[in-house]
Amino acid sequence: MNLSGTIDFRPKLISALSHYSLSRFKDDLIAGIVVGIVALPLAIAFGIASGVSPTIGLITAIIGGFLVSAFGGNSVQIGGPTGAFIVIVYSIIQNYGLQGLAIATLMAGLILILLGIFHLGTVIKFIPYPIVVGFTSGIALTIFSTQINDFLGLGLTDVPSDFLSKWGVYLSNIANIDLPTLGVGVVSLLIIILTPMISKKLPGSLIAIIIVTAAVYLLKATFPEIAVETIGDRFGNLPTDIPQPKGFELSMNTINILLPSAFTIAILCAIESLLSATVADGVTGSHTNSNTELIGQGIANVVVPFFGGIPVTGAIARTMTNITNGGRTPVAGIIHTVVLLLIFLFLMPLINMVPMACLAAVLIVVSYNMSGWRTVVGIFKSPKSDISVLLVTFLLTVIFDLTIAIEIGLLLAIILFLRRVMENTQIKVYSEQLDVAEGTDATTHEVLDVSRGVEVYEIDGPFFFGVATKFDEMMRSTLGTKPIVRIIRMRKVPFIDATAVHNLEILIKSSQSDNIHIVLSGVNQQVRQVLLKAGIDTMIGEDHICDNISRAVVMANRIADKHRARHHDA
Repeated sequence: MNLSGTIDFRPKLISALSHYSLSRFKDDLIAGIVVGIVALPLAIAFGIASGVSPTIGLITAIIGGFLVSAFGGNSVQIGGPTGAFIVIVYSIIQNYGLQGLAIATLMAGLILILLGIFHLGTVIKFIPYPIVVGFTSGIALTIFSTQINDFLGLGLTDVPSDFLSKWGVYLSNIANIDLPTLGVGVVSLLIIILTPMISKKLPGSLIAIIIVTAAVYLLKATFPEIAVETIGDRFGNLPTDIPQPKGFELSMNTINILLPSAFTIAILCAIESLLSATVADGVTGSHTNSNTELIGQGIANVVVPFFGGIPVTGAIARTMTNITNGGRTPVAGIIHTVVLLLIFLFLMPLINMVPMACLAAVLIVVSYNMSGWRTVVGIFKSPKSDISVLLVTFLLTVIFDLTIAIEIGLLLAIILFLRRVMENTQIKVYSEQLDVAEGTDATTHEVLDVSRGVEVYEIDGPFFFGVATKFDEMMRSTLGTKPIVRIIRMRKVPFIDATAVHNLEILIKSSQSDNIHIVLSGVNQQVRQVLLKAGIDTMIGEDHICDNISRAVVMANRIADKHRARHHDA
């Protein structure tokens, strides 16, 4: 991580076009067309599930997908709306309306751009895996729950947003299942599941939509009394014009209210896009520029709100479809957006005929694939701390809110991480003899004689606030026999924080009041600079901050010997 230096923004499209060829274009063209076809039902389904129209889902995939490919740091990344955002987008719309969603998405885009500018692309990858699995599984269960009404044809118009109340309403209305609608949903589900068994390259969701839509159209023509709700029935005739960009009002009050939601969107986008890019790199052997990718994702999320779009991120399934069909440059991603644009302009009347139950089946399969239940089972074999982070994040996502889940999940992970560091950071006490090479790979050992009255405390690990308290408690527990000199060996201390410096100052003052000398040993350059800025050198004397333990022991022995000699003469 480097917070300084030049902005790391080098879109892959520029380098790809510098040595582009006709054969490469042919491969990208085929991949782009296939990905565009695969992305169509997903964009429509994600748009509807998020609480907006199918048009908005397509607009997001077209504009956002284009910008991700044009400005991103991965050669094969396909951007667009994804299932991960359904829960948070739906919640924002319910509470703050479409304008609130637009402002939150815009702020999320700016956060992503700043993360990329400040070279934080690699840091996002260090978010604990149990957190990612926890909220992804929670989102999957929530998406599944939102589709029950359309899948069963319950006809509910005012379904509660919270998980428990929603299922309470479903169970109380279970007798209202519409059998034709359920039949459409089940057939769609079977087609999606069985299609990959025929061919891995066939998009099961699109095949299901084509077959089931045609079947429902014929069914309605033959038996007009059978009613299966379609997209057109719910949303009316969908527009085929690209919406004009429009602005929205910003105020500090609105920003403060929506900032937590914007932060959640930004973190989700960063995690999902970089995870997708990492998977793609493993398949293609390429290397993603994480900072450029975040900036590209940020640009997409800054622009799409002005066209009414929802959040954009890298989509793993569509990215893998791109790779398996030969796409190797961002041109394939751009072609996929052109395919979606042509469908939007010329085929929207056909989309009006798609049954809602069929889209529900598509999203049920998406939620199953997102759940990662095998990964969840695997984590249950991990340490209890990882299991607790997973369960807390999962339950908070399902029962409460995704924003709360991510914030508390991150906080819990940090606390558990600090606890592990504290447990692994050792503080050893030596007297009489000290092996200089102990704890190293050195084959020759130098044993130093430590004079009576000299104690050596070695800190093995980071010296931060948690360890500082642990060290302070150890020092207090040894106050029964007061030494003449305390050597604090810091050769294995990579850094020191303000709390540790403060505790060290208190230790020095209390030791000096008891006529105990403090000598520091093995202080590296970074730690030394922190100590000098804090004035530790003036408190104990600069010569008492030693580069190595041999020099520190010689100094301490001399001080102890002089002290005993002075008291012996007295």
